Amino acid sequence: MFFILSKLLYFLISPFNWLLILVILAFFTKDQKRKKRWIIISTCWFLLFSNPYIIQKLTLNWQVPQKTFTQGEQYETGILLAGFVGFEYKNRQGYYGSASDRFIQAVRLYKLGHIKKILITGGSGSIWRQEYKEADFVKEQLQEMGIAAADILSENQSRNTYENAINSKKLLDSLHVKGPYLLITSAMHMKRSQQVFTKAGLETVAYSCNFNAINNPQQFAEAVIPSYNAFNGWDIYLKEVVGLLVYKLTGKA
Repeated sequence: MFFILSKLLYFLISPFNWLLILVILAFFTKDQKRKKRWIIISTCWFLLFSNPYIIQKLTLNWQVPQKTFTQGEQYETGILLAGFVGFEYKNRQGYYGSASDRFIQAVRLYKLGHIKKILITGGSGSIWRQEYKEADFVKEQLQEMGIAAADILSENQSRNTYENAINSKKLLDSLHVKGPYLLITSAMHMKRSQQVFTKAGLETVAYSCNFNAINNPQQFAEAVIPSYNAFNGWDIYLKEVVGLLVYKLTGKA
């Protein structure tokens, strides 16, 4: 139930979805005073949430910075959070998504000797299709990249970050794999993830990747001209902020 409610919540907090609602209200309202009011609100809403400068600053502030390793720094296990693979159900084919830098960095860290094993955690993020598991696909991909099967741990039942943490702890405890563990996920997702994993009893060190914003100065035009990408940035930002708040309120972080 929590999984389904979280999907509904993310739909409701999307600024773009609310923009559509405001535009519809403005279009169908017969009363001219109310119509004008809805048009003004819609315009202000659009200008706020389509502004690249605002969401870039918020994103930079929320992202967990990139980690720098000391010489010889090594971890027994790197925990790789899924959420970067989509499936074409007809052909049972997996495809890498926008967050696939998580996969790239996990392989890189293993090859460089910073982690001895990779634990991939993640099942299906779909409400309706639970037969396609990310961890199973990624496990095969890791082996194709030359990583020994003995160095790959996986659990394919998690549907969200909380379940990632709980199921990872069960697996690591059963195998008597000691921490601290290197947590590998997107920079925007790291703050929420690390707090959830800590609450679950896993000591982790953050390794952020898949950065949504880089701290480069914006030109004036780039900062003020409305951008549809800004709406996507808001969706990601609010998902993490609200998600962490909900987890804290429910005792999961």
